[in-house]
Formats: sequence, structure tokens, C-alpha cells
Amino acid sequence: LTYNQVPPTIKITITMKIILSLALAIAAACHTSAFSMSMNSPEVSSRRGFIGSSAAAVVAAATLQAPQVASAAPTIYKLDCGIKYAVTKDTDKKNYPQQGDIVAIEYTGYLTSGQIFDGTHSEGKSNALLFKLGSSAVIAGINEMVAEMKVGQKVQAIIPPELAFGEKGICLEDGECLVKAGSTLVYDIFLKKSSIPPP
Repeated sequence: LTYNQVPPTIKITITMKIILSLALAIAAACHTSAFSMSMNSPEVSSRRGFIGSSAAAVVAAATLQAPQVASAAPTIYKLDCGIKYAVTKDTDKKNYPQQGDIVAIEYTGYLTSGQIFDGTHSEGKSNALLFKLGSSAVIAGINEMVAEMKVGQKVQAIIPPELAFGEKGICLEDGECLVKAGSTLVYDIFLKKSSIPPP
């Protein structure tokens, strides 16, 4: 059987195998010659320069992207009462509420697992909660946090148990708890308005 008598499909297979074998042989030869060459030869220097340039380009690209990642991380502040918070939306306004003012906030309360347990956008609620700052209408942690906020500012606050629902939690009569005793809570709080109460 001569090569001309071989079916076309088999010819293609044979040709591909020959090309693959040649490619592997050339790659192996290049690899061997690269190791046998002097490190000071012009070709090696050229290759090393190319690799160095490529590496520098990768590092430069990473450096350009790094500030974006770093700037995305918010600053964490801590109040004397133990609340930790980050400003997620700032404002140029310098209007801080005072104790006794009527404030309007939007909020979402989370467990540390990420589960939402309460919020002003929950079913059956309006889009804002009105209360007198410093009153018992909200947990102590919200009072403390809102007192440090500017109108128009939004924060995410981590509130320790003693400023939230303490050792009681929020539990139903059958023993099931919406918020377990001793739970640390996370709140997204947006201070919409603050006004002096009427005389």
C-alpha cells in the first residue's frame, strides 16, 4: 500500500501527527538551546528584557487598579459607647441633630448572618421612622448613632448587644426568637430630616 493509496482521512491524520511531532521537536530543541546558551548572550538578554518588560507591564496594570480597590474600603470609626460604623454616603451639610429633636430616618436591621429582621421598607411600613432623639422609641444604639450623623448622611453601624436588645432579645411566646439574646446587630441608617420640636 503506497501513500497515494491511503484514504484522505487517514492522510490528514498522518499529516497532523507529523506536524505535531515536528512542533514538539522544535520546542524541545529551543528549550535545550536556551539552557545551553550563555546568560550574557545578546539573545538571552533580549529575551530577558522582553520578559522583564512584560512583567513590568503586568505590575503597572495591577498598580493602576490597586488604588480603586483600596479606595473602595471605607474608614471604620468607633464611638465611645462601643458602636463601630462606616459612612456609606456622605454629605457636605453640617446639620447635626440635637437631643430632643424630631428626626426622620430610613433603616434596615440585619443579624450578623446577613438576615434582615426589620426595616422601614418592610411590608406595612412607611419609608421613614419619626422619633424624638434620645427617647425610648428606638434602641439606645440607634439614638447614639443618629446623634453623631449629619442630615443626608448614611452609615452602616455595628451595634453591640448592650445597646440593642441585650440579654432579652426579641422572642415570641413559643420561644422562637427573631433576635436572639446577646445578639450584635448591623444597621444601615439614613438620616433624612431633623427638626426642632414644636413648643
